[in-house]
Amino acid sequence: MAFINLLPWREEAEKAKEREYFTILTVVAVVAFAIVFFISQFYQMRIDGQNTRNEFLKSEIKILDTRIVKIRNLNEKKKELQKRTGVVEQLQRSRNVGTQVFDEIAKVVPNGVYLTSLEKQGNSINIIGKSESNNHLANMIREIERSLLFTDAILESITSNGTQNNLLSDFKMRVRIKGLFNEGEDGQLNKIGDKS
Repeated sequence: MAFINLLPWREEAEKAKEREYFTILTVVAVVAFAIVFFISQFYQMRIDGQNTRNEFLKSEIKILDTRIVKIRNLNEKKKELQKRTGVVEQLQRSRNVGTQVFDEIAKVVPNGVYLTSLEKQGNSINIIGKSESNNHLANMIREIERSLLFTDAILESITSNGTQNNLLSDFKMRVRIKGLFNEGEDGQLNKIGDKS
């Protein structure tokens, strides 16, 4: 006799397929969610790590900025101290200038030239005097140019009274003293030891 199944097997098969489909769909959804979750956690950890590194770098940059300001202040103080040291050294070198000037003037003034006035202005000396001849003045200028203390002798004027009895002519001369001025960084002259 033939076996006939009267149970609703098609509906059972469809329900089984449906349960299997939803199970697979649920597993795929859970796996996809887990993958997305782990990927987002991975990137979030990298972002957090980068943010902590950025914060560390910012704090280190602030520390270095304060150090840079201190270094700049120290450099400015160093330059100021170097300037002061230079001034002190220059003063040390020029402290005996008065006696050196008189000693050097005695060497460069030839016979026949008579000085009536010496006036120091800055690093220059204005010399006023009388001369028996222009040759004596020329010799004096040559001696000044050979001098180790004087330089840039400029004869400003020579005047004669015109009388035959007076053989002397008046002259004015300006001479610069070496070493009384110190050139600064900006190229300008800084006055050292001016006692005029």
